[in-house]
Amino acid sequence: MNSFTREKILVVDDQPVNVQLLKRKLEREGLQVATAHSGQEALDVVARARPSLILLDVMMPDMDGIEVCRRLQAAECTRAIPVIFVTARGAREHKIEGLSMGAVDYITKPVDLDEMVARVRTQLRLISINREMADLQKRLAEARRAALIGAVTQGIEHNLNNMLAVVLGYVDLMKLQYNRPELVKSNATNVESAVKRIAGVIKQLNQLVVRTRPPVTRVSLQTLIGNSIARYQDAFGITAPVAVSNPLGEMEVDVHVESFEDILGKLLINAWESYGFPGADVDGASARPITLTVSPAKLAQGGDAFRISVEDQGRGISPEIRDHMFEPFVSTKQNVGVGMGLSIARHTLRTLGGDLIMSDREGGGTVATLICPVRQEE
Repeated sequence: MNSFTREKILVVDDQPVNVQLLKRKLEREGLQVATAHSGQEALDVVARARPSLILLDVMMPDMDGIEVCRRLQAAECTRAIPVIFVTARGAREHKIEGLSMGAVDYITKPVDLDEMVARVRTQLRLISINREMADLQKRLAEARRAALIGAVTQGIEHNLNNMLAVVLGYVDLMKLQYNRPELVKSNATNVESAVKRIAGVIKQLNQLVVRTRPPVTRVSLQTLIGNSIARYQDAFGITAPVAVSNPLGEMEVDVHVESFEDILGKLLINAWESYGFPGADVDGASARPITLTVSPAKLAQGGDAFRISVEDQGRGISPEIRDHMFEPFVSTKQNVGVGMGLSIARHTLRTLGGDLIMSDREGGGTVATLICPVRQEE
């Protein structure tokens, strides 16, 4: 049992002879043992020593084991410590009561010491496995973060170099055409546009790394959707309407308006572009149907939310980017997910407690589902 020698077991019983019996057996197994003879003393030891596992007697005066377990479960810092109840009460309802309070196992008195050691070993193995899993998840997250940084760096380098080349090209033209004011003005406008695009990339990068929640405003959902659609249509010169189904109507929600309208606008333009590049034969709404559907939802962590689904019947999600669509700079303009748009959209929604999900539409096309809490806590 050498692999468990660093683990500390807390033995709690109001009978000193029972405490000493369990303590000696566990110490012979190579374990560190702390002891307590009352419920309050047990809580004090836990606060001071943070044991890996607790063997807890149920029937004690003043504060019984059930109450001790309840208090351990109520505190975030002690909730994960496994508790094995040790008691003379072997009735089924008593076991159910103990397990329902958060205990992981139940040993009846008189204690079979070898059985007790086997149960302790089982729980310590589970603790070890959980630690290994947590370590692997941490390392995986670090690897993903490193890969993300690499992808962002390469993507920004590529985009900025291209745009800077454009700027320098127009500057060279202005040098050659300095005596033709109309051409200089035209090229200056092009330089300004390219510089704005560079500033946009920098702004997107800032949005991607910021983890604090943006300030929110309470606004009508109907107004929010209307403004988002108008923003999308104005920004891209699209006159075709979006079919909207909003049974929640004027319900007020807490959002960061600028970010939300930008996200919904991106999802709408992705849906529009999924049909291919604009052309005379596909500019009509009937040729590029986009449906926006609102519905109530529940958050996984609890709380009311609303769901907005943007549905198109375009080319759908390319298999080449399906597993990477939320990574920056992994797709082309012909596919869903361009630049850092989807990365930023999901990051922003998750910061607000929501999420963004991309899925295939039955019959062809894509469904982009935006989920956001109705209320934001201060």
